[in-house]
Order: sequence, then C-alpha cells, then structure tokens
Amino acid sequence: MTAELKKTAHEVIVQEFRYRQFTLANIVGRFNTRARRQVLLCAHWDSRPTADMEIVEAKRRMPILGANDGASGVAVLLQLARMFREKPPSIGVIIVLLDGEDYGDFVRDEGVFLGSRYFAANMRKFATPEYGILLDMVGDRDLRIYREAISERRARRINSLVFSTARELGYGRTFVDQVGEAITDDHIPINDAGVPCIDLIDFDYGPWHTLDDAPDKCSAESLRAVGEVIAEVVYREKDRP
Repeated sequence: MTAELKKTAHEVIVQEFRYRQFTLANIVGRFNTRARRQVLLCAHWDSRPTADMEIVEAKRRMPILGANDGASGVAVLLQLARMFREKPPSIGVIIVLLDGEDYGDFVRDEGVFLGSRYFAANMRKFATPEYGILLDMVGDRDLRIYREAISERRARRINSLVFSTARELGYGRTFVDQVGEAITDDHIPINDAGVPCIDLIDFDYGPWHTLDDAPDKCSAESLRAVGEVIAEVVYREKDRP
C-alpha cells in the first residue's frame, strides 16, 4: 500500500504507533499539497484476527481475509489515488489507510478504532481537511448504502453532498437516500477532532467477521459505483484563490 501510494501521491507519511506488543501503521497519501482547501478520504486496511461470528467454535480463533471488511475501501482509495495522479483535482486530498480498526472488542471499546484515534489526535500537524468521507464494507455484491445515523447527525451536509451526487450519476439504488442505523466506526474520532466526517457503509453483510468474507462475495461494480461517486464529489470541489 505504501509502495502504491508512492507512485501517485505528492507525499506519503507512515504513522507508526504502538498498541500493547504491536506496532501499527497508518499510511497517509497527500495530493495537491499546495491547495488551500483539503478533503479527507479514509478506510481501514487491517482485517480481523478472529472470525468471532463463525458458527463453529473452532473456526472463531482463525483470522479473516477481510475482502469486504477492510480491503474494499482500500481498493477504492488506491484507484482514486491513480485517478488523482492522472487528473489532479483542484483541491487537496488526503487519503488515509487506517490500521487497528478491527483488532479488539467493540462492546468494551477496547483495541478498536486505534488508527483513526491516532490519526485524529495528530492530524493537525500536517492536515486541515474541511470534511471527511470514510469507506467501510463497500464491496458487497448487493450493495445498499444508507445515510448512516451518526453521520447524519454530525455531518449532514456531507451526507447530502454525497447522496445527491450519487443520484445524479444514476446510483440511487446503491446509495439509498434514507437514514439508516447508527454504526460505531472510524469516523467518530475524526468528528470528535472537529472534522465533519461521514461513514459510507453497508453493514447488512452476511459474511461479516467470518471466514467467508472473501473476494467472491464482492463485486467490481459495487466498488466502481462508490469510486465514481467519490471521484465526482472531489472533482467538483474548487480551491480558494
């Protein structure tokens, strides 16, 4: 991922940090660094070390591939990075691949959202994005993304921007313009740091946290729909003189 971003971004920063005995790393790519306005695009790249939703108990100790829950968002962002290299946007773009989202216990809020919390705490050292868009689980074959409820409460304007763009591009079936459930995710630390950030996620995914979260459960068309909408949002933005 670092090598791919180095082919496309103007600057690549690897943020290493520690959690227990592990060294984790966020990978940050910056595009059009001279622009006054910046937007943030992010996704987590780690996959869960335990398949805790497996029915067979022995399988629950095995790590998942995370083709949708992890890799799908990264795939879209790496393709957008290539597009931004070939056709630079007017504004600055910060792509962040976040580590440690899916490691620990979500109920106890322990060992999860590690990368987004670290990034949010250190973001102002090199980035001042006006808003952010998080991609998580966007590769499902039957992709349906609703306005995530926390995003709607904390970054409604960004939700409206994305969902209206999707409708214009003919992706209204994929981007369902209705408020859905609240998902605790990497966008919360970013919102807490003062950057309105939405979560684009389809949480209705049967293989979630199982060994079946593999590439055959994903769709290139789903990735394309999400990528085209985000690209259109970015390319429509204009920098300040």
